[in-house]
Amino acid sequence: MSAPHQKGDVMEFVKYPHIERIGSDDVEGILEGTCYVFPKIDGTNASVWLEDGVLNCGSRRRELSLESDNAGFCAYIDKFPFALSDLLVANPTWTLYGEWLVPHTLKTYREDAWRKFYIFDVFDNLTGKFVPYDTYALILDEHDLTYIPLMVSVDNPTEEWLTKKLDANTYLVEDGKGYGEGIVVKNYDFVNGYGRTTWLKFVRNEFKEHHGKEWGAPNVSMKNGVEQDIASEYITAGRVEKVAEKMRESGSVNSRRIPELLSRTWNDIISDEMWDILKRYKNPTIDFKKFNRCVITEIKRVYPSLFGG
Repeated sequence: MSAPHQKGDVMEFVKYPHIERIGSDDVEGILEGTCYVFPKIDGTNASVWLEDGVLNCGSRRRELSLESDNAGFCAYIDKFPFALSDLLVANPTWTLYGEWLVPHTLKTYREDAWRKFYIFDVFDNLTGKFVPYDTYALILDEHDLTYIPLMVSVDNPTEEWLTKKLDANTYLVEDGKGYGEGIVVKNYDFVNGYGRTTWLKFVRNEFKEHHGKEWGAPNVSMKNGVEQDIASEYITAGRVEKVAEKMRESGSVNSRRIPELLSRTWNDIISDEMWDILKRYKNPTIDFKKFNRCVITEIKRVYPSLFGG
């Protein structure tokens, strides 16, 4: 990840980088060395930084304000700014990234876990690097700030070993209610072939829905066409439910809002996954009109409740 843009001493909003799946060449080699494994929780991405002595907030894609908020995150920070402000005054080049835990796909978190900010990364804009967990955890503890704890650190883990850690993530989950969304793997010494530091994720829904399927380069079926293969891989019930949950912030999701659900899911695929698709499918020739039809078909298949299924 490159350093956020700055104007003099003023930092500008920069969204959190995309976390890659196994098999992406963006994370090729990440498992070589010391890896830190963290629980992945299912909320909405958020960030906080200091600008001209004032706390600023962001979602994954944009800067927030009280007038243009995201699930109440900016209002929460405005109401409880003290510890965050003290930390960032002492470390003014830091940007805090975390999860604002509001309901999305996973509804089994403890009641006392909701509507809190869980820091999962600290980026130092002066050095242009992520601050290692062992460093920032000590400092966040001094300021009594909540962060996602380390599950384990391990040297040179295998993919098989990491997938078994999916069942070890019960962070914030009610007793007896299963497991968390997945895990995130970080190697603070890793820089990929594009000169970026990127993290790796194993997501339970994807792992379960693609059981028996290798997470490396996909096996393209020419019978159905690359458009259908991509749609089948990237349109999961978990993805569609996340889009639907976001829509519920402005009202119930019913049959009248089907066009909006289809449009939002299509936008989610194009904006968040296209780079990954191009790499994994080796720059395929895509008929986007056909691809859109395939995406709609897959949405209806994996999320039939809105379509009379």
